[in-house]
Amino acid sequence: MARLGEKNLIIRADASAEIGTGHFMRCLALAQAWKDAGGKVIFITSCQSEGLLQRLKEEGFGIHLLARPYPDADDWEQAKPVLVACPGAWVALDGYHFDDVYQQRVKGLGHRLLVIDDMAHLKHYYADIVLNQNLHADQLRYSCEPYTRLLLGTKYVLLRREFLAWKDWKREIPEVARRVLVTLGGGDPENYTLKVIQALQKVEVAGLEATVVIGASNPNVDVLEAATRQCPIPMRLIRDAWNMPELMAGADVAISSAGSTIWELLVLGTPTMALILADNQRCVAEQVEDLGVGQSLGWARSISAESLAKAITLLLKDFDLRAKISKNARQIVDGQGVGCVTKTILDHTREPIDERQ
Repeated sequence: MARLGEKNLIIRADASAEIGTGHFMRCLALAQAWKDAGGKVIFITSCQSEGLLQRLKEEGFGIHLLARPYPDADDWEQAKPVLVACPGAWVALDGYHFDDVYQQRVKGLGHRLLVIDDMAHLKHYYADIVLNQNLHADQLRYSCEPYTRLLLGTKYVLLRREFLAWKDWKREIPEVARRVLVTLGGGDPENYTLKVIQALQKVEVAGLEATVVIGASNPNVDVLEAATRQCPIPMRLIRDAWNMPELMAGADVAISSAGSTIWELLVLGTPTMALILADNQRCVAEQVEDLGVGQSLGWARSISAESLAKAITLLLKDFDLRAKISKNARQIVDGQGVGCVTKTILDHTREPIDERQ
């Protein structure tokens, strides 16, 4: 790939207990690829997690912290000077709260704009590039400018550097699965993780053990620590894990929210059961099921611990189904997405800016 030199990428993404860490983490993947291509990265964020901010610092990224995110006026008042100080920079927006007005403001400063999206929920998009890495992306209809380029589908999945080293790893499928990974996103304010822990206690599989990963923004740490200590099966709780590829590779089965974590599990061929925690995850869970690359458990708020336990037990004991899911999963996500996105941005950078924008 050609080098970016000192080209700047400014990323505007947040993380919190309410919105989770998915937007932030996939932007981290893009930032890593941008840096590896020789560019500089600046994050503008209202993220207050010391663990996530430490990741940015260790990567050498610039950080501008915001106290109150958009639509609070303080967001743009603090972000604008950063953008003005970096003429010609690419700007990446990732978050449902960044509307068409925010996009127009960025474009009005003369920047090229990448919007990372999941739902085509805005009336209009003014971005130079719109990226939707989901399975259902090509079924959506985007109202956008004539110059806008759409990058749609799992060909463009943004995976962090640590996952790319595992894309050719070979998974072994045991006759009976016993090692379960639970990961329901960076926030989980409703504490559906506790429901999964309660379900695992009802699973009757000899030698069952579980690893429960919670994000830096999870507000239920004390409750979950108590639950894992009291659990009759071996269970460890990990907060803000830095070794997710190893944890996913070491699991026979994963129970995950149907967010961006799904793509990480697919590239490792981990047989996955997806829970829907938010509206934007529904289509992902349904298509994971339809394509045979995982199972959908439906809405986390609706499924009981008993029903969840039955579904987990069936998958743990079904060798053929797990083997099929694992094989299919690795055909959906090939690990090349972040490179494709970076190359597209780089090619676009060479094109002259349309003065009509």
